[in-house]
Order: sequence, then structure tokens, then C-alpha cells
Amino acid sequence: MKEFRLTAPEGQWLSREEVSAAAAESVREYVGSGKKILLVIPDYTRYHSNAGLIANTIYHTLEGGCHVDLLQALGTHFPMTEAECADMYGDIPFARFIPHNWRSDIVKLGQVPAEFISEVSEGLWNTPIDVEVNHLLVDGGYDLILSIGQVVPHEVVGMANQSKNIFVGVGGASMINSSHSLGAFYGMERMMGRDKTPVRQVFDYAKEHFLADLPLHFILTVNTAPGGEIHTHGLFIGAERSFFEDAVALAQKTNLTLVDEPMKKVVVYLNAEEFKSTWLGNKSVYRTRMAIADGGELIVLAPGVETFGEDKEIDRLIRKYGYCGREKIIQLCETEPELQANMSAAAHLIHGSSDGRFSITYCTEKATKEDIEGVCFGYEPYSEAIKRYNPATLTDGWHTLPDGERFFYISNPALGLWAHKAKFEN
Repeated sequence: MKEFRLTAPEGQWLSREEVSAAAAESVREYVGSGKKILLVIPDYTRYHSNAGLIANTIYHTLEGGCHVDLLQALGTHFPMTEAECADMYGDIPFARFIPHNWRSDIVKLGQVPAEFISEVSEGLWNTPIDVEVNHLLVDGGYDLILSIGQVVPHEVVGMANQSKNIFVGVGGASMINSSHSLGAFYGMERMMGRDKTPVRQVFDYAKEHFLADLPLHFILTVNTAPGGEIHTHGLFIGAERSFFEDAVALAQKTNLTLVDEPMKKVVVYLNAEEFKSTWLGNKSVYRTRMAIADGGELIVLAPGVETFGEDKEIDRLIRKYGYCGREKIIQLCETEPELQANMSAAAHLIHGSSDGRFSITYCTEKATKEDIEGVCFGYEPYSEAIKRYNPATLTDGWHTLPDGERFFYISNPALGLWAHKAKFEN
């Protein structure tokens, strides 16, 4: 497979034609070979990854001469609908898309030992973690496995993608629960926007020890999306970790916004087609918490949010315990078996709380006032909030209203990380 390291000049981005040409050329040697190819692809919540263009290009480059399947790297998310697949991935037949079930579709490959985890976590996690992946990776008979996705700051691992797309995206409950908990206990503010976090080191160990024999390559993008238009600043195609490291370095330049002073008020918009749960919508909390001042406010414009978890059991747990703060959730994890059995939910509850440092108000159309306040958030009707903060007219960055109120607006929290410079650098 041909490797690529493409980076656009600063302030520019690669054209669709450049991205498509590199994707096609990377698999050119497989054209007409009769090989069986698996594309591990992100779901609709990663629409701006440009995985749609890349996967569509590869599918049609190989179509007719190879068998190509697309495995949805869902983690705990809902499977993509036929309409979502068509919108993101174009004219690839829906029958070629395979949803991943994190509870039932997995096979265990081994364990990351407790001693290693304790060492990288500074003693915060002292139990082994099972390495589980979708069984198709090991028994599907694929001659090439291509994992496609965007490298961007992430609350669980530090920087998303590469082996995270495998061990979480198409992984099992043990790794999903344990990695989320490890990240939450270690402290996401110590990890977001960084590479060699404890969670990433666990993924690196698992990849080195249990995936070495798989024909696995990665296609990594670094993107922004001003006004919803995808701008690909870098494209990295290869199997070695150095491709990921190059993508991380670029994402730290393009997807990280450092501010000189903490922000007193932040307004975040969640596109209704992408964000239908607080499990996803709380990226508004994760990605801004390092920038918001003590005593500040976070306003979340969330017209599409109607539920909490994207898994029925996790949704139930979120409704029961709420985003009540790190210390409270850690205490509950010592006494509540249902949280102990669903540590990714516990970690999410930690991530989604400001620990009383700033207020969080969700402005919804579908979720009720009782639902939102029941999980420890403030509530305002979306229809009222947009009279003051209208996403149709706002642009990313600072705004001052006629009455003097100043706030920072973010149109898509999934595409970046915002942090007070001193907090991030320390």
C-alpha cells in the first residue's frame, strides 16, 4: 500500500481532488486483485472527518475487482441509518455497511497487564484490561484493513483516532469502560490535546502486542470546518505510528485554540443532525472546560438533543445519577454495582460535569425541562435562547451584544479544543 504525508501550507487546505487522488493511489496495487478489503469508518457524528470522500473514492477505485466492506466504528453510538450513510458516504450500497455491536460482536485477543497500566497511570488504575475487537478483523478473511478517521483533541484519549478507532470504535465493553474510566480518573484536563497519555499508551501496548499480524493501515485526516465546509489541512496514510504523530502535531496547530484569559461566557451550538444525545452533546462541556473561567457560564444550543445515552442502559444510568460531579461519582462507583459494571457511563458523568466551577445550561426543543434539570443541568427553551444567541447569524469567536454582554461562540465543539493558555501549557 502506498504511503502519503500531505500537509497544506499554513492557512490553506488540500482540495477534494488532492485528497481523492491520494486515497485512490494508496490502494492502486489492489485494483483488479480479487482481494477482500475492510474499511473501518467513523459514524455520522464524525461527518466532518472527510472519511466520506475518502471511503467513497476507495470503494469505487476497487469496485468490481475487489470485495469491499465498511465496518462502522460506532463504539457505543447508534448505528447509522441508510439516509446517514448516503449523506456521508455517497452512493456506496447500504448493504456494504456493517454496524458494530460493542456488546456482542467482539472477540478477546488478550489483556493489557495491570502492572503496565499502573505504571502509566501513576497508580490510579491497577487492574488488567481485556483487548477486544470486532471478530471480523481477525476472522473475516480480509487482505487489507483500512481504518479511516480524523485526528482531533479528545477527552478520553487525548487525541482521537488511529488505534482508538479500533479498540473503542470497534472494541468491546472491557476496553471501552476501562479506557473511559482511566482517562476520567487520571484527569481529562491533563490529557486533552496531547499524544502520549495513559489511555493512548494502553492502546499502543494493545496494538503492538495483539494487532501486529493484522494487515492494518490507517488513513488519518486533520480538518477544520468553518461554516460547515470541510477543510482538510493534512492527510496521513500509513501503518507506522509516525504518521499519527505527524497528524497530532498538525492538529495541535489547527484544532487547538488557546486564549490569554479565561472566558466568562461561552455559547456552543450543536447541529441537530449530529447531536441527538448529551453523550455526544457534552463535547460542548469537554472541549471548552479548560477555557471557561471559575464562575463562568456555558450555554448549549441543542435543538436535536432528546436523550442522554446512546445505549439504553447507559441512558438509564445517566438519568438516575446525573452529572453530579467527579467526587460524587467516584464515591458512587465504590458502592453502586450498576456503575461498576458500566464504567464508561461513570466516566462520562465525570466528564460532563463542571464540578461546580461554572454553570451549564442546555437549551433544547425535544428534551424537557424536567429531563434536563434531572441530570443536574440548567434549562432554557431553545426557542427563547436563540432570540439572544442566534446560530443562523453568529460566527465563531467573540461577540458583544447591544447591552454589553460579551461571549465566545463555537459552532461545532467536536472539531477542536479551547483552553486557557496557562492551563494547557501547565
